[in-house]
Amino acid sequence: MKTVPLATLTAFAAVVGGLLPSLCDAASLDSQLDCKSSAHRFIAPLVADKSIDARPMRVEANSVNAFKPTQGSELTAYGFRVYAVLGYEQGDDMFKRGSGQPINDSAYGVVVLAAAETVEAKVRESGSTAVVKQIVPMMMTAVFCDGSGVRATAGPVTTEASRNR
Repeated sequence: MKTVPLATLTAFAAVVGGLLPSLCDAASLDSQLDCKSSAHRFIAPLVADKSIDARPMRVEANSVNAFKPTQGSELTAYGFRVYAVLGYEQGDDMFKRGSGQPINDSAYGVVVLAAAETVEAKVRESGSTAVVKQIVPMMMTAVFCDGSGVRATAGPVTTEASRNR
């Protein structure tokens, strides 16, 4: 009779033990999105620890590189799941150059799966100066830093999305 409760307890411990590592592995990018860094300092550690693919999944005409999180990396920003990590730094071989004018000397950010209004509130609550732009209504939002917090020569972030807002 004692083996049934022990078997139940063992099964429960195995399930909980299997879930906890995945919950603990979630890596929050909140502090890096304070816009006081550069694209290289933001993205290089994510590539090094294999949280994102080293090769961008897409390069925009303005040279913004979009990196895909690796399977199981569980990246979050402001409590929302990260769909893509964005960045470009002029003269850095980590980033590919697009066909048009680069967005800035250094820019970085993320695309999260959440509505823009909700993301904006969390970003402002944290004190970040990041630009928040809706990508897909009610579904995807970009949180973007232009790197000007570290580079005095960096100009404003000007994207097609911000001109159309």
